[in-house]
Amino acid sequence: MGPKEKAFRLLDLVERLKLRPYRVGEQARLYGVSDRTVERDLEALSRQGYPVERVGRGLYRIPDRPPSLHPIEALALFAAGRLLYHQAPTKQYQSALEKLARMLPEPLRGLLLRSTEGLKARQGDTRTLEMVARALLERRVLAFEYRSAGSKNWRPKELLVYFLEANRANLGLYAVGYERSYHRAVLTFKLSRMRNARLLEETYELPQDFDPGLYFRQAWGVVGVRGEGVEVRLRFTPEAAWRVLEGDYPGLEVEGELPDGSLLARLRAAPFKGGVPWEVLAWIQSFGPRVEVLAPEALRALWLEEARQVAAKATAVVGKGA
Repeated sequence: MGPKEKAFRLLDLVERLKLRPYRVGEQARLYGVSDRTVERDLEALSRQGYPVERVGRGLYRIPDRPPSLHPIEALALFAAGRLLYHQAPTKQYQSALEKLARMLPEPLRGLLLRSTEGLKARQGDTRTLEMVARALLERRVLAFEYRSAGSKNWRPKELLVYFLEANRANLGLYAVGYERSYHRAVLTFKLSRMRNARLLEETYELPQDFDPGLYFRQAWGVVGVRGEGVEVRLRFTPEAAWRVLEGDYPGLEVEGELPDGSLLARLRAAPFKGGVPWEVLAWIQSFGPRVEVLAPEALRALWLEEARQVAAKATAVVGKGA
């Protein structure tokens, strides 16, 4: 092993020992070296002035003092770590979580690390993640094949990535940007539906007038509204009113409260195939009988028809059981 590899191992060892105590054997397996090599590394770090402490048999650490944080700041970083864990598709996110954990005081640091152990076993598509991240960081055009929801066909796309977003509903990662090869518009693409991602040599500048906050205020989920969109009007029963008022749903406007406690609300949504805003329909159906679609008529008809189909299937199951 050359001097560069050893220097990297020593620097990495320092960061890990500051994060939490490690056993010699654990580090040896991580770096693919012998226990004696790790012991010599620890001795070298001590000679260089690092306060390596032995806290058990074969267990070492380097005391680390995290930055001073207000309790709310610490809790915000802890919550960010948990969100990152839930949407992280691969174990490559482990290092990011460890760096985030280093900023936290105990016991939040230990709790975050213990709660993210399952990340090590995840086997996602790291290439797509890397290509999308590099496209944004290097401002290079991203080429890939994409399969839309419900489609069997893969279509070529070329995207100028403006933003990355985690869907609040499914925590999936999405790339937002200008698709130049066909649509010639700002669109949203789910990373898990991409394949054969690669970077082109062409570069671009992020437009100064692109406002992520505005884009997502005009979106439901992660799909932006282009043009006029579809205005959806709803009536929620009193039992669902509290959920609507506490939900902070993007783009949802409460028009007023009726005498019986029910709510009238509206939102603008992106129409998909057949003019139906499918993302909104799925959200509406999550309320069951505690919501009624008032408009548009096409969405109301579809909502009623699907409700009838569910009722018919339930009736059929009960009939078979009888």
